[in-house]
Amino acid sequence: MMTIMNHKKYHTCLLMICIFLMNIGLTKAQNPVSDGEISGKVLDETQKAFPYATISLLNAKDSTVVKGTLSQDNGTFQFKSLKAGNYLIGFYVVGYKKVFKGPYGIGPEKKSHNTGSVQLSTDSKLLKGVEIVHQKPLIERQVDKMVLNVENSALAAGNTALEILQKSPGVTVDKDGKISLMGKQGVTVMLDGKPTYLSQEQLANLLRATEGNAIQSIELITNPSAKYDAAGNSGIINIKLKKNRNFGTNGSVYVGQGIGQYYKVNGGLSLNHREKKLNVYGNFNYGHNKRFQSTDIMRVNETSANKTYFNQTSSTINNRNNSNFKAGIDYFINDNNTLGFAMNGYNSNGKSTANVNTLIGDRPSKTDSSVVATNPSKYKYTGMAYNLNYKSTIDTLGQEFSADADFAQYKSSEINDFNNIYLNAAGQTYKPDYLFTNQIPTKVNIYSGKVDYTYPINKETKLDLGLKSSFVKTDNSYLFQNFLNNTWVNDVTRSNQFLYDENVNAAYANIKKKFKTTTVQLGLRAEQTNSKGNSVTDQKIVNRHYFDLFPSLFVNQELSKNHDVGFSYSRRIDRPDYSNLNPFVNYLDLYSYRFGNPFLKPQYTNAFELSYSYKKTLNLTFGYSHTSDVMSDVLLTDTAKKTIFISTQNLATQDSYNMNLNYPVQITKWWSSNNNLTVYYNKFKTPNLLGQPYESGRTAFNFNTTQTITLNPNTSIEWSGFYQSKQVYGTLLIDPQYGVDLGLSRSFMDKKINLKVAANDIFKLQKSRITSTLPSQNYVVNERWESQIFRVTCTYRFGSSQIKAARQRSGGSEEEGRRVKSGG
Repeated sequence: MMTIMNHKKYHTCLLMICIFLMNIGLTKAQNPVSDGEISGKVLDETQKAFPYATISLLNAKDSTVVKGTLSQDNGTFQFKSLKAGNYLIGFYVVGYKKVFKGPYGIGPEKKSHNTGSVQLSTDSKLLKGVEIVHQKPLIERQVDKMVLNVENSALAAGNTALEILQKSPGVTVDKDGKISLMGKQGVTVMLDGKPTYLSQEQLANLLRATEGNAIQSIELITNPSAKYDAAGNSGIINIKLKKNRNFGTNGSVYVGQGIGQYYKVNGGLSLNHREKKLNVYGNFNYGHNKRFQSTDIMRVNETSANKTYFNQTSSTINNRNNSNFKAGIDYFINDNNTLGFAMNGYNSNGKSTANVNTLIGDRPSKTDSSVVATNPSKYKYTGMAYNLNYKSTIDTLGQEFSADADFAQYKSSEINDFNNIYLNAAGQTYKPDYLFTNQIPTKVNIYSGKVDYTYPINKETKLDLGLKSSFVKTDNSYLFQNFLNNTWVNDVTRSNQFLYDENVNAAYANIKKKFKTTTVQLGLRAEQTNSKGNSVTDQKIVNRHYFDLFPSLFVNQELSKNHDVGFSYSRRIDRPDYSNLNPFVNYLDLYSYRFGNPFLKPQYTNAFELSYSYKKTLNLTFGYSHTSDVMSDVLLTDTAKKTIFISTQNLATQDSYNMNLNYPVQITKWWSSNNNLTVYYNKFKTPNLLGQPYESGRTAFNFNTTQTITLNPNTSIEWSGFYQSKQVYGTLLIDPQYGVDLGLSRSFMDKKINLKVAANDIFKLQKSRITSTLPSQNYVVNERWESQIFRVTCTYRFGSSQIKAARQRSGGSEEEGRRVKSGG
């Protein structure tokens, strides 16, 4: 019955799209365009297409501005729906001479004009004397996403990508590096518009290895269109890395230092060379980070016969070295065709030592015995990704074709030693020490290819089509050894090898039509998935083959000049991380461990969002989503083994309600404020957890505020704070978290030198406390980490800065499909 109902849903979606296409044809036939139009193309001094030039439509009678626009990637521009009258066209670019064309008369006898190719020439006087002080706001709210412009933020200097995400509006990151957006886990994280395909643990390692100085901006997309992969029930986070677009040869070098409980250092170099046909770029960043973390677990192991009280304290010192780089080349075949190659990689290696002391007794505060452990570990994570891309702008109407081919390989190696000493109440050894070790090598290969095509049906209607195929192959080994008779002996009962292969084939269609005050976009994405999980040692194989349709709908209505409302719907999927499918038992210490679940099923989400915008500034959204077979971490106690463990299970459903308010305020000319409030309610239900029905839910909220004070064109101060209220996720009850950061930025020598001073968690407030929503689970987990850090970062920019303002891409107009030209 459910299958029939699902097919009916899909047929209904297809029927809606067909009706919509027929409507377009009828509208076009019954309502022919009667308004005027002026179009053309802008060229630079080398006769190359000039993107993002400012173009104004002027009244020829008094030169008053009627409307304005920017030229596209291929230099073209267009003014549509013009009333009868005489017009001038003005071209304005910093560092170039102003140009005026016209007048052009719009009337019944002629409704369309083309200015032809307008070439701009540099103004040497302006280039010498101009000083560009405009800077993008830290947080921008766009129609389909929120953008964090962290490139020039003092608070981003010296932090890693994961630490920057922790400060982002609506984003939370837990102690294991798992990311939630608007109160929901299941976020797809992309680098330069490309999915990482990594497990949560591997993704956290990648983000910890990515220095914040390498990041240009972060895009938060809560309800993606069919053009994006259907993965990610809470949306997409796209991290865009820096890339210099200045002509000539230029670059920058920076060095930074930090001090918390331990010393930190980071630095980097960026180089770029651009000429008429060629753009070559590269950057390298390095960071050394020594940090402290403490974890205390108090729990009661209760059986029908007795109770056992555990009080475990651990302190860990982690010494980590991170490096990441990006390099690429763009070849501009001509004005309309670009071929590019890009590569990026990271390396993270280090050592950590955890000192664990576990007190055990039959009553609180009484110690009958204890276990003292010293657990050292070594690790290394590396990754390389390669991209070959091609983009063709077929005509000036916006017809485009792009193709991408990608290959990535990630490797990791961990060696964890556990040295446990058993002591009695008097502190004396009462049985032999227990020493064991595990080695965890992992290898991941990723292959993907995709093509995208954009076809403008008419001036108001655009069709996007695309195909994509990806292949992921992972090889995970787990070698468990005990130290017996002065030698290491392999424990075959705890060692294993797990192989996982996944292939996803996808096709999508998006059609977008703009009416007078209404914009409608319909999309449909089809994905066919083939996966195979093979636990070699256990001889368990799980094969899956399934096909899904993912419809999406976006409607935006301009109520008036200052008021806009929107509605969106999308269906999405989250496939299990292959690390969560891996059945290994991975020990954290003697009494705590985690293991995978090879029988995890994918979760499906239907998400709805209603939005309101006032003057494109105050933005309010209301969202609801329903997720079936929701995957959730479950922290439980094993009363027989007297241990505590984490596993991922499918709960039946999650219903999520959220409200987000983003309000940037220009308090004075020198003081701007951006405030973001997210309120959400997550309700989890499942018919059987530990043998009985389970239901939990709680209203929670996150609040972020950033204050920017501009003392003069060279000096600014940033202050930011966040508060995350008590919340429930799955079976975990998480106490409030909060913190305050402060930063100062100062430029010297015509902005060639920039000095940033920042303090993270200046009041040392950040900590974590977790309990269980299950009455039978009696535990408290307290964590504190080295969050209070003071940093100084100095950056020096050198080389050519020719027409930087004109060539710098605008985040507001950049679409996901344009990333081909940016080199990946």
